Amino acid sequence: MYDITGLAVLVFCGVAVVLAEIVAKRTGFNGPVLLIVGGVALGFLPFTSTIRVPPELVVLLFLPALLYWEALTVSLREIRNDLRTLVLSSVFLVIATAAAVAATAHLLLGLSWPVGFVLGAIVAPTDATAVAAVARGLPRRPLTMLRAESLVNDGTALVVFGLALGVATGAEPFRVLGALEGFAVSYLGGIVVGLVVAWLAIVVRRLARDPLVESTVSVLTPFVAFLLAEEIDASGVLGVVVCGLALGRVGPRSIGARTRVQAHAFWRITTFLLNATLFLLVGLELPVAVAGFSSRTLGVGVLAALLVAAAVILTRLVWLNVVPYLIRAVDRRASQRARRMSARQRLPLAWSGFRGAVSLAIALAVPLTTVDGAPFPERDLLLVVTFGVILVTLLVQGLTLPAVIRFARYAPDVAADEEMALAHTRTIDGALAILPRAAADHGASDALVDQLRAEHESRRRRTGAVVEEERRRADDDVETAIRLALVRERRRVLVQLRDDGLIDDEVVLRVQAELDNEELGLTGAPGPE
Repeated sequence: MYDITGLAVLVFCGVAVVLAEIVAKRTGFNGPVLLIVGGVALGFLPFTSTIRVPPELVVLLFLPALLYWEALTVSLREIRNDLRTLVLSSVFLVIATAAAVAATAHLLLGLSWPVGFVLGAIVAPTDATAVAAVARGLPRRPLTMLRAESLVNDGTALVVFGLALGVATGAEPFRVLGALEGFAVSYLGGIVVGLVVAWLAIVVRRLARDPLVESTVSVLTPFVAFLLAEEIDASGVLGVVVCGLALGRVGPRSIGARTRVQAHAFWRITTFLLNATLFLLVGLELPVAVAGFSSRTLGVGVLAALLVAAAVILTRLVWLNVVPYLIRAVDRRASQRARRMSARQRLPLAWSGFRGAVSLAIALAVPLTTVDGAPFPERDLLLVVTFGVILVTLLVQGLTLPAVIRFARYAPDVAADEEMALAHTRTIDGALAILPRAAADHGASDALVDQLRAEHESRRRRTGAVVEEERRRADDDVETAIRLALVRERRRVLVQLRDDGLIDDEVVLRVQAELDNEELGLTGAPGPE
């Protein structure tokens, strides 16, 4: 009666993701790497042969959602502080990598220069989801630099890909002026669209003033930004990133707490599932690509993948160990000297050039034929090489990154803790300053004012490291245990009332939410993430 193939694929991927995450948590193994390896193994099963990764699905659904969440949660201050480095990495390093790969493909593999640049554009950008998942052990500043770079460099790679593909397929000749115009429209248009969509999102949220509608706006926002940018031939990637950065900046002043909690919970779950599914699908696609590889022998394909992966890795290593010294020779300001990193500290940045599903999606978007109807030159080789680069960067670099981070000998990252302590102290000071006026406005009693002042002063004393080191007193533990027992009994009685038919399920949900919040407050557990 129904074709359940789509549902079967959805359930299969979901179960595989859950099992992989459980194994990763219990063994301490790298989750994304486990998903890719598991996907490769599962890809050889007969019933998985029908599972494909449509490039439109990755580019139009996965990419906007994942980039939006990354942009919302990345530090804009750190981006501004390292803006020059990020521009060089996300624009010029991508172009340099594409050129290095094109040279490797032309000189060692015999591909034409246009096809070589198509391959270079495919594997040039680092992947935001891979970086966020694999490079978590880095301190805040280098991790932010990697995340910000991977947010923007997709847009650069897509522009290079479009130019190279036009030449390779015979659709249009390469023109320097046209290339510069394409970059200008892509970046400036993406920035403008991102800012406009962010402004519209805030306006609609203020008009709605309803958490459910506002959360819906949050879900739609990245796709609207991506769509509008692409409609004017600008960078949808940059549109989403700029929109996310802008909303992350103005959100605390314009978005309500309930809306923020709902949206935060949605995006955490959604991006986790999308991220994990992408890694699994990358693995599932590898056997299909190998099975369809016919233009050359498999051994040549493996060698080509290793050569291109070496070009990708070496280009990044050379770039991050040459360009900083060129900048130092030009910019000798004290503020810049204070932010310099040693070669040892830059090594994890150079070693974290992970490629992922974005490269796969671009590779799958290569057309089957050229303008004149001829088969696209060695398209199957491009797919195999792309898979090889993804696997090498994630398996080899991803598994060895913890050792590289230890070699870097980063100083303890205490800045975040110090800023947390400052935030707690200053916000409580502000609350204490307005307490008398607020009490007078609402006619509060002196006893209540004294109680609130004592509570906030107590919180102030527990800021920073004291919050982490302070242990609850025995009587606090006893009180908490009793309160938790009372909450559990109330929940039991609530369910019994429903089972007896005395209250409706809707009432159960509402009261249960209140009890859950009370329990979270008692245990100190975080709210929805």
